[in-house]
Amino acid sequence: MKLISWNVNGIRAVLKKNFTDFVIEHAPDILCLQETKARPEQVDLPLDLGHYRTYWNSAEKAGYSGTAIFTKQPPLSERYGIGVTEHDQEGRVITLEFEEFFLVTVYTPNAQNELRRLPYRMTWDVAFLSYLKSLEEEGKPVLFCGDLNVAHTEIDLARPKQNRKSAGFSDEERAGFDQIISAGFTDTFRHLHPDTTEAYSWWSYRGGARANNVGWRIDYWCSSPALTQKLTSATIMDDVMGSDHCPVAIEIDL
Repeated sequence: MKLISWNVNGIRAVLKKNFTDFVIEHAPDILCLQETKARPEQVDLPLDLGHYRTYWNSAEKAGYSGTAIFTKQPPLSERYGIGVTEHDQEGRVITLEFEEFFLVTVYTPNAQNELRRLPYRMTWDVAFLSYLKSLEEEGKPVLFCGDLNVAHTEIDLARPKQNRKSAGFSDEERAGFDQIISAGFTDTFRHLHPDTTEAYSWWSYRGGARANNVGWRIDYWCSSPALTQKLTSATIMDDVMGSDHCPVAIEIDL
């Protein structure tokens, strides 16, 4: 099974670029999107993508945040949000239940400039991890993906020293990811590529960052132990353009 996650930074914008060709070429079984910035009725999907079932969670605020999942295989059930009103206004989470696992896509809140939204981000991290563990308690392993808005370790961004107190690399946000690992989830890319450097999934639009690969790895696939054992590949598709993020992919032998 091939699964791809991509923060598209606006689904309507990326549809005008390479989105359809990308999906046809790579033909994922499941495609998870973040930062869709649209309600489904605002999105004109081409007929070429008609073989996918689509699930959308849009923010109450127009043109902001939002997630979507495209899947060839129909899920057993679907859920939107994490069941906490405070956190479910921005369309950040979709969960699909399949026979062998729960699939979750997430667009984690950004702590923003000068870490002004860090207190909310810390509350979110605790609530989201609690939600993931509650899914596991239902008796199935969890596979979750998305823009987690944190570079976990120093090899996950190009300039760690300069960004020590920046959003996405603060001690608090990194500790939040530590908690995900401590709770038993695996960072699939690091599991298969523990020492790989200069592997990034997001680049600023400023200063030729992408051309010079001055980036951050903030997009992830993470898995419960039962699924980690079935992981066969984890890749960062950094040659794919169309957004300030690139897609990240895994393959699992189910």
